[in-house]
Parts: sequence; structure tokens; C-alpha cells
Amino acid sequence: MSVEKLIISLDFENVKIQVGELVQHEKNYFFKFNTNFLDLNLDVSPFKMKRSSGLLQADSQPFDGIFGVFNDSLPDSWGRLLLDRTLLSKGKSLAGITLLDRLAYVGNNGMGALVYEPEETHGWSNTSLIDLDIIYSETVKIVNDTNSEYIEDLFEMGGSSGGAQPKILIGYHPKTDEIVQEELILKPEFEHWIVKFPTSTDLPDIANIEHAYYKMAIACGIEMSDSKLFQGKSGKNYFATNRFDREGNSRLHMHSAAGLMHDNFRISAMDYGHLMDCAFKLEKHHGVYEKVFRLAVFNVVFHNRDDHSKNFSFLMNSEGKWNFAPAYDLTFSNSPHGHHSTMIMGESKNPSSKDLLKLANHFGLKSGKEIIDEVLDKAKKWKSIANDSNLSKSTITMIEKKINVFK
Repeated sequence: MSVEKLIISLDFENVKIQVGELVQHEKNYFFKFNTNFLDLNLDVSPFKMKRSSGLLQADSQPFDGIFGVFNDSLPDSWGRLLLDRTLLSKGKSLAGITLLDRLAYVGNNGMGALVYEPEETHGWSNTSLIDLDIIYSETVKIVNDTNSEYIEDLFEMGGSSGGAQPKILIGYHPKTDEIVQEELILKPEFEHWIVKFPTSTDLPDIANIEHAYYKMAIACGIEMSDSKLFQGKSGKNYFATNRFDREGNSRLHMHSAAGLMHDNFRISAMDYGHLMDCAFKLEKHHGVYEKVFRLAVFNVVFHNRDDHSKNFSFLMNSEGKWNFAPAYDLTFSNSPHGHHSTMIMGESKNPSSKDLLKLANHFGLKSGKEIIDEVLDKAKKWKSIANDSNLSKSTITMIEKKINVFK
């Protein structure tokens, strides 16, 4: 039987604050804020879900009738594939699975701080599968539509995650390199991390590429969570990063730019100007213009064209303070249509330094040229950083040819 009502809460420091109720009536979804929540200085989705005592209903598009803040909790691509395969393995039909059902499966284990009750209980035991090479081989089976005896384990480890690449959530001890199963409350000195696995369409050294881009981004002054390469027993590398939606065992509310602005990231018309405007409205500080602009410059220079609206996020703490989240998913990439997914002053095919300067000038950012020059100067170190991340010579050369130096 499908779930008809969910109680939605924010879990800060393991204390739940009830936000409201999401209900389904026939094919429509309605949300109502909890009266006590309206008295708090917390705004979970300030642009599209205005605080009100009445019933709220989202437009049918782009998120099938639910608000973007809840859509952000839904696993997509890999996470959705895992859930669907898991349900099918249990003999359940996908035809009757609603968005509320899917959120109930996310339950207490989603990204960010939102939790959904009643949580769908499945009775599966905790997994002890932490061999990265075995996990990788099982993800290949699932992507290739081959039976995997570890389907439930993989769902436990990564079923709430988004993005196209297979990934798992783990506990990681940075001093001992010990990896344990993800838990809501990890033992002291363990941190919440994500490990990513390649797909058949990725370059063979995709993990090393992302690691090199992480190091390049840090060199360019872009904030990112600690990241590193984990190595399986086979010697294969896997990219891993510390979760920025966790501070110790406490959570932060996470909201993507796509969810905030109700932007369909697959057919987006978003511009970096929209992102800068959104960021300023949330942070209320001009310094965020530079953060977003520097990231835009990096993505243009280093040919990261998969810079869609779900690859930018914002974080809110328990006091209602918003911040632009650390950058993530920075890597060499082409979008399906060959353009940047997010435009620069309306240009997406071949954005130039002039387009970037127009963007900076539009927002009164006087350091625009300086930031472009800084990133271009750091780009000269590409070979050195790429070698440190053990990229193949062919990959280093291929990316070097694509680095945009605005000749």
C-alpha cells in the first residue's frame, strides 16, 4: 500500500524539528507547514516554498508536482536505479511506487538534514561489504542489468545518493585510513565520506582526473571538501571526498540550485548570473559573487561542461544561516550537447574571457580580470598536478589541449 502522508523534519544535532506534512490526494501533492515551525527563523526553501499557514502546492513541472527541496532528497540516476532494482528483486511493481513512497525509502538516510517519516522499514541487516574492488564489480553488474547478490547491500550503502556515477557512503578514519559502514552516528574520529566508482563511459583514469581537478581547484582558490584517492586491493583508484552536509555527526540542510530555483537541470536555461543572484539573496554578502565567479572561470578554463544546476548547492545551519556549499563534481567533462550546462551571459558553446568579464561587471565585481588571470596562471601547473595524481600521459595531453587559455 502506498504512503499517503509524510511528516518531514529537520534533524540538526540529532534533534528533530518538525517542518510540516506532505500528503498525496489522487495524483496531487500538498504541503502544510507545522504551526510551531513557522515561529522559527528557518526557511527551508525561500524562493519557491513561501512560509504560510495554508496548503501549498507546487507546479506540476519540473518536479512532478513536489517542491524542489523535497526533490533534492530523491535519489536520481544511480540511487534511483538501485532502488528500482531492489524493489524488483523483492517482487514489487514499480508502477505503483509514488514520490512519497520513494521519500519514505530515503527516510532518515538522505543527504542534508531533511528526514521523512514514517520511514519505509525493510528489515535488511547491516552490510559488512567494504571491499572497494568487490563493490565496483557489483556496480558494473547492476549498470549492465546483471543480477547482483549484493543489491541490498549497495542500496544500504548508497541508495540515497544522487548523480550518475555509482557511489557509496562510508565512515572514514583519516589517521588510520580505516573504512567502515556508514552510520548516522559514527564512532569518534571517523568522518562521513563518499566514494565514487566509474562507469563504462568514463575514462579509465576518471578517479585520478577528478583528484587532479580537486587539487587544481584548491590551487585556484576554490573551496572544496577534503578529497583523496582510495586504492583497492587490485591497485585500482577510487575518488573519495568528505561530505560537506555533515559536521561531525551533525547535519546541515542542503539545497541544490536546481531545487531552489525549480530548474530542470537536464534542459536548463540557467546562467551563472542566476546563480550569483541566488547566492547573494541567500548569503546577503557581496563576497559570494567572487566565490561563484571564480568557480565559473575554473569550469570554463578547465572544460568542465557538466556544470548543471544540480552541481551547485547551498547549506543552511540550525540558526537559519545560508552559505554557498563547497564545490563538487569538478572534472573534465562534456555535456550531452557539447555546451556548458550553465551559460555565461547567454553564451554556452564557447564562452570567452569577454563573456566572463561581462558577468563580473554586471555584478560590480571589480576583481573579475584578476580572478581570470589567477586561474590562467594556475593552469600552467596542469602537467605537474596531473602527474602528482598519476594520470596517464595520453589523458594529460588530451586535457591540456582542451584547457581554455582564451587565445
